[in-house]
Amino acid sequence: MKVMLLSRPGQPLSLVERTLPAPAAGEVLLRVAACGVCRTDLHVLDGELPQAHYPIVPGHEIVGTVEAVGEGVASPRVGEQVGVPWLGETCGTCFYCRHDQENLCDNPVFTGCSRDGGYATHVLAKAAFCLALPKALYPDAAQAAPLLCAGLIGGRALSLAGDGERIGLYGFGAAAHLLIQVATSQGRQVCAFTREGDAEAQAFALSLGATWAGASTQRPPFELDAAIIFAPSGELVPLALRAVRKGGSVVCGGIHMSDIPGFPYRLLWEERRLVSVANLTRHDGHAFLAAAASAKVVSHVRRYALEQANEALDDLRRGALQGAAVLIP
Repeated sequence: MKVMLLSRPGQPLSLVERTLPAPAAGEVLLRVAACGVCRTDLHVLDGELPQAHYPIVPGHEIVGTVEAVGEGVASPRVGEQVGVPWLGETCGTCFYCRHDQENLCDNPVFTGCSRDGGYATHVLAKAAFCLALPKALYPDAAQAAPLLCAGLIGGRALSLAGDGERIGLYGFGAAAHLLIQVATSQGRQVCAFTREGDAEAQAFALSLGATWAGASTQRPPFELDAAIIFAPSGELVPLALRAVRKGGSVVCGGIHMSDIPGFPYRLLWEERRLVSVANLTRHDGHAFLAAAASAKVVSHVRRYALEQANEALDDLRRGALQGAAVLIP
């Protein structure tokens, strides 16, 4: 098998050959068909996540076909297509696991961070944490890959935002371009906020059904019921609070964000809520994939060969993508 290995933070990935492993009890061996490139991968590369182990093979938006199963695995079966998300394993015994909050597990394992991920031709995964992606519904693995993090995190963020009809999305990248399709299919109005002067991203948002698109510093044409921040920029929090109505919510949808600057209490007052999304549960995964299928969500992807992983990451860092980058081994 071949992997793109990150030896230590701050270094480019290197193409390495390894012996194909056999799955242990409870594991499956997948042949990787596609792996999405996520902004969280940049945080792993930059050494910003304390959970990360090095050396590591990044990648946690994995679509693959089961080639072998370990002892005790009844599902998935050999030949089935599945997805592997960020949450790779939980302890099952801590307070959070016992109270249906496995996304907050005290001892989690994260794919492509503390367990080798999908920037590879093959990957091992815990069978119980794989999500079904039947080929009949997801014939294009590259199209399905971004659903497994950008989509799932967006779906959980939308659920925390509530049932409001007017939603703002700050940062119009991989997650927002998927979530807007779900939100508009539910009859919601969506405002898209981008970098100053990013006319291309604003046009992209409008083409996907946004009611309005503009710079993050601008006020939308109406008060928002909720805002979701996908860009890892803490300075967007006061701007989003300013844009939501009384009793509205601001959801921070990233695993890592720069510090939030000080802001006047009046922006939070009148029962506005500020919450964060921390990973996701398997239930979230099943729920979002069902919603995405119902909305007929289409991922806009740029495909790269596995050996082009560094190029894909550079394009993501520079904001040179519309939609999502996906590696194809």
